[in-house]
Amino acid sequence: MEIDVRFSAMEEARRVEDLMSTLQPFDERVRLAIKGGINRAPLERTAGVVKLFHHAREIAARLGFELEERAVGGASDGNFAAALNVPVLDGLGVDGDGAHAAHEHILVKDIAPRTALLAGLVATL
Repeated sequence: MEIDVRFSAMEEARRVEDLMSTLQPFDERVRLAIKGGINRAPLERTAGVVKLFHHAREIAARLGFELEERAVGGASDGNFAAALNVPVLDGLGVDGDGAHAAHEHILVKDIAPRTALLAGLVATL
């Protein structure tokens, strides 16, 4: 069995990892071998992340759209940078639906504003 668990804080990740490592079968006919561990640290909402988000939201407002803050529990390469205590904003791409599904799509009307947002961030950081 493979278990995929998502965390919002490293403290919680460690707690669950410790809990998983102490599991024991209740049936003597069963063996339990636990392998693996955390492969991505959580993308925590640190003070640096909040500051960076507010900066991005100001740029978006100047471009005429509202940038919303969300936590969705996914995982990305941004988690690796966040583990190094680097402020990370994930999900700044074009809006759409159906990530990794057959009906996945983007909203073409969002391409230019999101590109401008990213350019504004790069130019001002």
